[in-house]
Amino acid sequence: MIPRFPSPTAWVLGLLVLACLPACRQEGPSRAARPEAGSEASAASGPNRGAEPGRPRIVALGDSLTAGLGLPKTEAYPALLQQRLDDVGSRFEVVNAGVSGDTSAGGLSRLDWSLDGDVRILIVALGGNDGLRGLPPDEMKRNLAGIIRRARERQVAVLLAGMETPTNMGPEYQRRFHDVFPALARDHKVAFLPFLLEGVAGRPDLNQSDGIHPTAEGARLVAAHVWRVLEPMLTAASR
Repeated sequence: MIPRFPSPTAWVLGLLVLACLPACRQEGPSRAARPEAGSEASAASGPNRGAEPGRPRIVALGDSLTAGLGLPKTEAYPALLQQRLDDVGSRFEVVNAGVSGDTSAGGLSRLDWSLDGDVRILIVALGGNDGLRGLPPDEMKRNLAGIIRRARERQVAVLLAGMETPTNMGPEYQRRFHDVFPALARDHKVAFLPFLLEGVAGRPDLNQSDGIHPTAEGARLVAAHVWRVLEPMLTAASR
C-alpha cells in the first residue's frame, strides 16, 4: 500500500528544494566525496572514534537523508545507529556513505569505494532523487539490483530501505516507483524496510523548514525504524 502523507504540498515543495542540490555536484562522484571511517565524512565519526583496523563495518549508502543534510553529523541517522550499537556493546562501526543529491546510478558508481574495509552489512537508502527527477522506475530498479548483486558477491548482507515519490508525477508513476522496492526485496531475498521516512514524511514538526529533511527528532525516528530491521542482522553478520 502506498503511504498517504499528511502534507503532500510540503512534501513536494521539499523535493523541489532538493532539485537544487545536484546542481552543485555536476562533476559527479569523486574521491573527494568518498566517505572514510574516522573522518568528517563519516557520521559515525566523533570524539575518540578513529578507524580501527579489522573492525567490522556497516555502511549506509544513501543521499541527503542519509548524509543528514541540515543536521550536525552526530544527529544523522547513521550516527544514531552507531550510538545504539555502542550501547549494546557491538564492535560494528557505521560509515555514513550518504551524498546529497545522489541517485541510484550515483550510488552504484561509487559502490566499490563505499565497500572498502571489512563491510558486513550495507544499508541501501536511495531512490528519492530518482523520483524527484522523474527517472524511469525500471532504470532505478536496475541500478538498485546492481548494488544488491555486487554487495552479495562480496558476502555483504543488504538492508534495503524503500522510498516514496509524491503525486505530482502522476499516480501511475507513483505506483511503479513504489513497487520497485518490495519487488527487489522479494527477488533478492534481502532485509527490507518498506519506507525510510515512515511516520516522518509530511509532518512539519519532524522536518526542517524545507519540508523534506528530518529534524533531529525526525532522524531519531528514522534510526529507530532502521534499527528494528538491522538488529536481527547483527548476529549473522558478526560471524
